[in-house]
Amino acid sequence: MDPLVRFRDAHSKGLIPDDIYDLTLKRFPLVVAGINRIEKASGIQYPVAYVEPSLVLSSSNSNSYEYGILFARTIPVMFEEKFQVVIQITAPLIAYGLKGTIHAILAHEFLHFLELVRKISKMELISDEISGNLFENVYSDETRLFEPKAVFKDRVLLDHITKKFPAGFRDYKLEDKTIKFWADRDLPKSNVSLDTNNVKLSVESLSRIKLDSKFISKIEQLEEKSSKINKKKLY
Repeated sequence: MDPLVRFRDAHSKGLIPDDIYDLTLKRFPLVVAGINRIEKASGIQYPVAYVEPSLVLSSSNSNSYEYGILFARTIPVMFEEKFQVVIQITAPLIAYGLKGTIHAILAHEFLHFLELVRKISKMELISDEISGNLFENVYSDETRLFEPKAVFKDRVLLDHITKKFPAGFRDYKLEDKTIKFWADRDLPKSNVSLDTNNVKLSVESLSRIKLDSKFISKIEQLEEKSSKINKKKLY
């Protein structure tokens, strides 16, 4: 899969202007470097990723003025009875994010990927809760991820994650640039509500998913390490 296929297609249709197209392509190697870095630091292959040619916004409901920018998302896909996790990386993140920010967000979504596989292996996904507002969603998001120190052997990468995700991701400079250079220019936007951003798979779909036993064993080891680190934090 060409991770830029949707982005190139949007540009060919005139939805993405030349300056944004050139800037995003020029900075895309930062994404490749980040994925390679995460794979080296974790010893686990990064899932399939692609560039989304739009600004993704999320709100509590269609009538709410409260919204957040989703710079990346972890999406489970069932295609021809096969399960696949896809990481959606938005073009604004690539165009305007600093290297450390891009790598931190890629790592954060990687933790979502691991958590998703963990839940699937234990048949926990069908009862996934839906948060009522953005603040609750951020809190829930942070409390159920693997502990980064248990997953990554890269001090600089861990430092990026700690600084960018102390209690939910916020990068005001990135958000300001995204609003000024993307949203205010009426470039493509897409809206998702918080409930559609949650994972929903049927029992039948879960039962058909086959996971590599060695990968599940690795997940269990990381889960145990995360538990020990979290216990040390409490005491």
